[in-house]
Amino acid sequence: MCGLTSTLNKLTYSLLLTGYKTCPPGWSRQGTKPQHHSLWFITKGKGEVVLNGKRTKLSPGKLIFFTPEMICDKKASRNHSLEFYFVRFSYALAFEEKGVWHFKQAKDIKFPLSGVYSITNSSAIILLLDQLNSLSKRRGASVTFQKKLLLQELLLTISQDFRSQMISGDSKKAIEGTIEYMIDHYKNPITLSDLANIAGLSTSHYSRLFKKYIGLSPIDYLTHLRIDRAKELLVLSDIRIKEVSQTVGYADELYFSRTFKRIVGVSPSQFCDDHKLIPDTVPK
Repeated sequence: MCGLTSTLNKLTYSLLLTGYKTCPPGWSRQGTKPQHHSLWFITKGKGEVVLNGKRTKLSPGKLIFFTPEMICDKKASRNHSLEFYFVRFSYALAFEEKGVWHFKQAKDIKFPLSGVYSITNSSAIILLLDQLNSLSKRRGASVTFQKKLLLQELLLTISQDFRSQMISGDSKKAIEGTIEYMIDHYKNPITLSDLANIAGLSTSHYSRLFKKYIGLSPIDYLTHLRIDRAKELLVLSDIRIKEVSQTVGYADELYFSRTFKRIVGVSPSQFCDDHKLIPDTVPK
């Protein structure tokens, strides 16, 4: 699931339909092909789905993402009803990177989730789905905006649940502890060995777990943290680039400038010229 959150974050969404459905024992739909992307989250009962020939049992906590290219069989068990929340949505790619906006229609980019998954934190998912379901009965621009935000929060929560399943609770706590350390001490020299020691893990094991959990290597995470702080200082303060470099943990101004341009797409001086807030333009 490495990179899932990053991919989902590059998409924009439109909520088409939400609801809660109870299917009686023995209910079935054979050979259907979805017209839209959708998800089901099972809350009660038993059943099964067959997606492109792959059969999976359904029970509470199972999450299914349907895509238009699938051939689906769905059914409740003979002795149990099947209850689930459902969300139907569309999406497109729209994100900004290094000052350039990128756009693609759904037909040109595959949605990153498809098939059946298990969720460990069902209560968090149900809370968001219940809120979406309640809002489905209301109309208005502000409600539509709120529904989009809830759908994004739902997808983020799903992604975080997948990520937490990858490592144990102790390892997760150790990694989050090193993130807090980086946030508090990014101005100081920090090595991979320093972070691994704080986590109580070997350097190689720590690096693997961190990238599995976060999607970036520890040093890449630290670099982005420093560059984000540098961007703030360049825009909101009057200190020179050399001082900015030293303030965010780079003793070598030239190395800082090269790193900044690699990540942001422009040099620190160009970024400052493009984004500087002069006193007369600062919002009051």
